Amino acid sequence: MRDKYKEWLKQADYDMDTAQVMFNSGRYFYAVFMCHLSIEKGLKGLFSKVMDETPPKTHNLLYLLDKIGKRPKQELEKFIAKLNTASLATRYPDDLAKIQEAYTAEVTMEMIIKSKDVLQWIKTQL
Repeated sequence: MRDKYKEWLKQADYDMDTAQVMFNSGRYFYAVFMCHLSIEKGLKGLFSKVMDETPPKTHNLLYLLDKIGKRPKQELEKFIAKLNTASLATRYPDDLAKIQEAYTAEVTMEMIIKSKDVLQWIKTQL
């Protein structure tokens, strides 16, 4: 169980790379979705390492943070909350045109950059 976190982190990196590919192809809200998935897997890796058990089957990033008992600096934690909220809209969009309008190239690139910062923080906690 101790090394399972490495697989979670490998997948988190892969998903972050996929976020960049989605961004480059203009699929912005999918890029945001992949950011969420990357951070979710990163947090599950951290959970696996810290708790030495299988992480819960949840998409809730804040729940995972609470269970792990570690907190990033406030700016990153606020971003994690924002990304957590974005997950539902990007996973099950009600209106394609509306979500495409909300996640512009500028907004999405900022989310990718901050997601990379969160993933880096997660790696420092291992």
